[in-house]
Amino acid sequence: MAERKEKLLIGPRLRRLRRTLGITQAQMAEDLGVSASYINLIEGNQRPISANLLVTLARVYDFDMSNFGGGSDARLASELLEAVRDPTLEAGPIDKNDVEDVVNANPGMARAFVNLYDKYRELALRAYSETNPLSDREKVEVLEESARSVDSVRQFLHDNRNYFPELDSAAEALSATLGVRHEVPHTALTQRLQDHHGLRVRIVPVDVMADTLRYFDRHKRGIDLSELLPQSGRRFQMAFQLGMIEHRETIDGLVKAAGFTDRESVGLARVSLANYFAAALLMPYHSFLKEAEKTKYDIQLLSHRFGTSFEQTAHRLTTLQKPDARGIPFFFVRIDTAGNVSKRFSAGRFHFSKFGGACPLWNIHETFETPGRVRSQIIQMPDDTTYFSISRTISRTDGFHEKHGPKLAIALGCEFAYAKRLIYSKNIDLETAEPTPIGVNCYLCERQHCASRAHAPLNKKLVFDERARGISVYRFIDK
Repeated sequence: MAERKEKLLIGPRLRRLRRTLGITQAQMAEDLGVSASYINLIEGNQRPISANLLVTLARVYDFDMSNFGGGSDARLASELLEAVRDPTLEAGPIDKNDVEDVVNANPGMARAFVNLYDKYRELALRAYSETNPLSDREKVEVLEESARSVDSVRQFLHDNRNYFPELDSAAEALSATLGVRHEVPHTALTQRLQDHHGLRVRIVPVDVMADTLRYFDRHKRGIDLSELLPQSGRRFQMAFQLGMIEHRETIDGLVKAAGFTDRESVGLARVSLANYFAAALLMPYHSFLKEAEKTKYDIQLLSHRFGTSFEQTAHRLTTLQKPDARGIPFFFVRIDTAGNVSKRFSAGRFHFSKFGGACPLWNIHETFETPGRVRSQIIQMPDDTTYFSISRTISRTDGFHEKHGPKLAIALGCEFAYAKRLIYSKNIDLETAEPTPIGVNCYLCERQHCASRAHAPLNKKLVFDERARGISVYRFIDK
């Protein structure tokens, strides 16, 4: 298994690149300074590509060589694995290596199969709602539509690695013009809105904005912000509005290029990109990356230096994917007290299931017992990939006596190899520490004898023994 990971076989991807460029194997070999037979062997996956040749390939043809590192196909592989393990397909035993071989050989066909499986699930859900008298058909159909929009926008962000250079450049330039980090940020933003757009900003009592945090009134030329928003929230909402006003053309261009076909996806994508601009305005790319490296990614300290919230700062860390100035490739997830995942993104290889919540053994759930405290954990997935994660509770608003703000928990993590670069690993012996084995969720986890298992795995045959009771009620056959 270890030997397989060390060899970088990129045959199908190299072939697709060559055909896209419209050149022959001989022409590519001449460009790279190698023999045509060597290119042929690499394309046939009979030889792994060397690190030096990969660097030369990226330099000569000017592309991001991380695209050939396998990370860009990790999510597709996890989605395909989830699909083929659905017991209704009766696909038999298919392991992770089989799926990775398919993705490497023909990612287009793999994506087509995943899309077909998604359609199948939609039809199955609709059929269930029509035939089951206890189901609410209209609500199920609405859920299907909203979930489709959310998933399409998530895929759009993932395909772009949550990095949009046009927005980062524009936000960084505006931040320098306003002197956001050198003046009082609130004042710089309100003055920009007033002087350049004739918009006044006012803080409105909660009894006037009971269910709204921000409202842009075009007719009265004003932006109303709820008094429940903390200073970091108020600054972010003003930065969001500046993005929507001053760079709407850029945002709409990105949305149009994505090719969304429904109004819901267009609206969600536009809001997501405006949020991206707001974060980039308050935390300009290069200065933020510099401070992140200097502080060893101390999220609390970065929040103080940039006047942002813990969640805003943590999410911004997942966007540092500029090819010549990359940060650590983090993953990010947010859950509520019931374990529902409301936000997720991975800039690295970490994958999340489209269905179900997070593993109960992941200490993100325990943060609700210690509000405000950052908890660290080394976690290991069933395929032995290991990650370092930190978790903490957050609150969007403080609320008031009669109505408390909702508590959420977020986790930020990265592959274990990056752990030594984080301040949060300072008091952990990374050489001897044992990782906590977790799964994607109970439905997809194949770990036997887990006391925290809530559901039977989808792809396993259950075995019940009336003579014995194990630590888990679900026992199953591995093969």
